[in-house]
Amino acid sequence: MSQIMPPLPADEIHAIFQQTRNELSSSANNTAEIPTILAKPEKRIEHTLLKVDATDDMIDRLCAVARAHAFRAVCCLPRHIEQCRAQLAETEIKIVSVVDFPLCGSPPDDVAYLASSAIQLGADEIDMVLDVNALKSRNLSAALHRIMLVTELSTHVPVKVILETACLTEEEIIIACAVCQAAGAAFVKTSTGFTARGASVRDIEVMKSAVGDTMRIKASGGIKTADFAAALIAAGADVIGTSNGPACM
Repeated sequence: MSQIMPPLPADEIHAIFQQTRNELSSSANNTAEIPTILAKPEKRIEHTLLKVDATDDMIDRLCAVARAHAFRAVCCLPRHIEQCRAQLAETEIKIVSVVDFPLCGSPPDDVAYLASSAIQLGADEIDMVLDVNALKSRNLSAALHRIMLVTELSTHVPVKVILETACLTEEEIIIACAVCQAAGAAFVKTSTGFTARGASVRDIEVMKSAVGDTMRIKASGGIKTADFAAALIAAGADVIGTSNGPACM
């Protein structure tokens, strides 16, 4: 869990981010462009179903709701990519899938294989989990390398990195953002939804102060109302990942 510390001021957040980014000598190649995010509320919603008991019928309903509201994307497990692709074939709705989710427990080469497989199945974007252990141990090169194995797979598939902000201090959130930016990720994302809490407005404020306009931000975890979604967007979130898409409009 994050330590209870006084909030860092914006100038200190920026300084930590820049210092960390400058210390990371790696420069990612062949990474995807940062996506344009439309301002319409529905175009910020990634309607999500990542439950172990998700049935085919539930996935069909996920896609039907996404079509009805013209959401930005659906977010599903890799096993459901092809089903979502078939259901959304005549739409502009993106297919987002997760890799090494939610524990970040696989060896790095396996993560790259899983991401490559998801892309071949039709995923438009990949959400992967940050190596929190490496970050907290200050083994930033290991965390960086793991992300780069995925970001360099395709020039057409943006990568979001889930920081699991509930497990990080504000300083660690900033350092994590710098690692993700150096690795060529297009987004930083708050949460898997499998820890003590999901997104918070303060998480987004810290992430936005760190990355500025160099990356997009996805808020996810525990977002169930339009008011909360609006507060996260006002703080700097570009997209909202939620299983309650219609309620968050």
